[in-house]
Amino acid sequence: MDILRMFEKADNTEAYPAGMVIFNTGDPAEQMYVVLEGEVELRKDGRLLNTIGPGSLLGELALIHKRPRSASAVARTDCRLAPVNEKRFLFLVQQTPFFALHVMRALGERIVQRDAEADK
Repeated sequence: MDILRMFEKADNTEAYPAGMVIFNTGDPAEQMYVVLEGEVELRKDGRLLNTIGPGSLLGELALIHKRPRSASAVARTDCRLAPVNEKRFLFLVQQTPFFALHVMRALGERIVQRDAEADK
């Protein structure tokens, strides 16, 4: 599934200059994001967890389980993101089941990555 193609014509994108905080740990989660351009760093307790780029999802876990953000996100470079609120998320899952699979795969990859880091 080409997630970038799904959002290439999104009219509600948000621009973040390098160094700008997208959200902080503990913030309420009202939307997830699709990274369209640039790179975003995910941080927790000042520690870099991951750097993600175009086609990656950001903040989806907090949107799904309705808890505050578990990590912070900071624009590493100038970025353009497509926000996806719960209403749009549910529409996408209903209309494009492969979108749901894409989200699940992204979550699974993060779990595998965190397990690997914990084993170090």
